[in-house]
Amino acid sequence: MPRLTLLDPTKTGTQAEELENKLRHLIVGQEEAIHQIVKAYQTHLAGLSPAGRPIGNFLFLGPTGSGKTRIVEATAESLLKNPRSVIKIDCAEFQHSHEIAKLIGSPPGYLGHRETHALLSQEVLNQHHTEKVKISFVLFDEIEKASDALWNLLLGILDKATLTLGDNRRVDFSSTMVFMTSNLGATEMSSLVSPRLGFQAPPEDAGCDTKLSSRLSRTGVEAARRKFTPEFINRLDKIVVFRPLGSEQLRRIVDIELEMVEQRIQTATAGRPFLVNVTNSAREFLLVEGTDFRYGARPLKRAIERLLVQPLSNLMATGQVHRGDRIRVTHNQDAQSLMFFRETGAEVWNIAGSAAA
Repeated sequence: MPRLTLLDPTKTGTQAEELENKLRHLIVGQEEAIHQIVKAYQTHLAGLSPAGRPIGNFLFLGPTGSGKTRIVEATAESLLKNPRSVIKIDCAEFQHSHEIAKLIGSPPGYLGHRETHALLSQEVLNQHHTEKVKISFVLFDEIEKASDALWNLLLGILDKATLTLGDNRRVDFSSTMVFMTSNLGATEMSSLVSPRLGFQAPPEDAGCDTKLSSRLSRTGVEAARRKFTPEFINRLDKIVVFRPLGSEQLRRIVDIELEMVEQRIQTATAGRPFLVNVTNSAREFLLVEGTDFRYGARPLKRAIERLLVQPLSNLMATGQVHRGDRIRVTHNQDAQSLMFFRETGAEVWNIAGSAAA
């Protein structure tokens, strides 16, 4: 009698696990989106993706600043080492049918045919491929603003992984992850969670949290079904609804953004690096200054640029920071600002750049 061994289909391979770990480090509060991307990537690595279709077709819904575009960039960064390798199509630029020529090029015989270069040619898709990773990432941002002509164009891409250009050349999307983002239903979703924003749900409230997630997903999907045709919806692999970010998620984003600032400093000061230590009080100040639950993480990034990065650039430009310095950034409660100390000296600099004792 054959011996049966129980298998675990929930495990992923080493490469997919690496992608998941990187995404969890870069993206906060959007577990479902991470799970769907990793699942599609694992299927692709196993060679089991459906023939003649893109690796994955995803529609991301949710409020502004919740990470819809960021997770696409983070996936490209994790796999291709470059967040700018995403081919981003701003659908607000394609609200009229004739503007589709910018995507596929003008047909032969039309004025400007030779001067019009298709934004979605095979060369554009493949330009960021590496020796190890042959995957393209295409993002249609704010898809609800596109014209019907663009939606019809997408039907062929999503279903057959094929796009025909104006000069009849064919573009193969079978090694592509196609992402679409939209704010559809964002107002209704925000109204569902607004009383809860800024508060961490207690452990005993886990059941209610699950119910809230279900209501958010249902609200987003219903908004998408009202806007898009059944033919379009049926070609999607997954509709993922992004939850609005609460204070705990934003606090984690502060840490991630500060890590990115450190990387920028190291890149900009390759010949004369210095270290920056942002204290907990300064981090809390940045969180308070950058928190606006209506707009998610974007005000937080702007606050870090305004209150930390720009003052640091002033200190660098005026020679107040030198090679090997350790800069301590603290919160000045009296002035409600950040203060900058060079640990090896006695000078203190506030964000206006004036000296203090």
